[in-house]
Amino acid sequence: MLGTRPEAIKLAPVIRELRSRPGQQTHVCLTGQHAEMVSSVLSFFQVEADSDLEVMQPDQSLSGLASRALAGLDGVVTRFAPDWTLVQGDTTTAFAAALASYHRKVKVGHVEAGLRSYDRFKPYPEEVNRVMTAAVTDLHFCPTAGARENLLGERVPASAIRVVGNTVIDALHQALDQLRSGNGIDRSLTAAFPGLLLDRPLILVTGHRRESFGKPFEDLLLAIRDVAEAEDVQFVYPVHLNPNVRRPVFGILGGVRNVHLGDPVGYPELVSLAQRSRFILTDSGGIQEEAAALGKPVLVMREVTERRESVDAGVSRLVGTSRAMIVEWTLRLLRDGATYRQMARKVDVYGDGHASERIADALGLAPRGDA
Repeated sequence: MLGTRPEAIKLAPVIRELRSRPGQQTHVCLTGQHAEMVSSVLSFFQVEADSDLEVMQPDQSLSGLASRALAGLDGVVTRFAPDWTLVQGDTTTAFAAALASYHRKVKVGHVEAGLRSYDRFKPYPEEVNRVMTAAVTDLHFCPTAGARENLLGERVPASAIRVVGNTVIDALHQALDQLRSGNGIDRSLTAAFPGLLLDRPLILVTGHRRESFGKPFEDLLLAIRDVAEAEDVQFVYPVHLNPNVRRPVFGILGGVRNVHLGDPVGYPELVSLAQRSRFILTDSGGIQEEAAALGKPVLVMREVTERRESVDAGVSRLVGTSRAMIVEWTLRLLRDGATYRQMARKVDVYGDGHASERIADALGLAPRGDA
């Protein structure tokens, strides 16, 4: 079950692995929150969906989305009658699918389980989605030992937990393999961001967190504008399609000479931008994990993060949404070589690229090629 682009990226390698195993059937159901972006991701990974609930509505509320997803997913679970439902991460889709499966007494496997910020409004609503999903999960696939410790602290039995790594590293390795073969990515990027000079330094920006909407989000955009006006460096910002993101982004950063705004790009394009970047400014989750594997410093524009491993390793830093703090640390990474070198290190804190295989093994599936 998946509905958003991050879910598609992190579940595509799992789906590919499951479908490579003999003696079972895998049904992929979309809920439809990020229809175009999900379609692009699945196409890149050569994954086909089996059903699509198309629950997205203009200006939908979280409760409206949750109720439509729950009803639709209940129908899918009833018709397909699976032995397991796999959900990923912290979305409304994940919780709705887990709850619908629990209601039908279908076992739930939670991919990327155990992440916690311990602030139920940061990230919002993701932190609570994770906690509620855990309550009805039968097998928790943790990306790190720290996530396992979080679950053990909540009295989840150790026998129900597997530390497998994060499947986003599986996805990243597959994308890097394709990028090395050369597939027109440069043309795609220059078409998406006219005027972008791929041979010049760039800073990748991603930002769309719901809990930052309003003044905090405007402050982080103003910080980017401050640095762009002070330094001759390119900012590249693929802008989320949510109107609550696009209005302030284009209002504050539109027209700034060295800030390149565009629509969301495909997954290989995003990986290529991350690879080319000097460092990354983000309030997203998955890119913190990918950046650690690529050796790219990250400034996390949030007050708290449920991905502490890269912060503890010294390759990411929480800077919040303070305009002054974001400016200070962005300029430090641009001007202070020692600070930059200290943070620009590859670390494998989120996995080795084989999480999907471990998940399939934990579900009791036969190895590839066995009868």
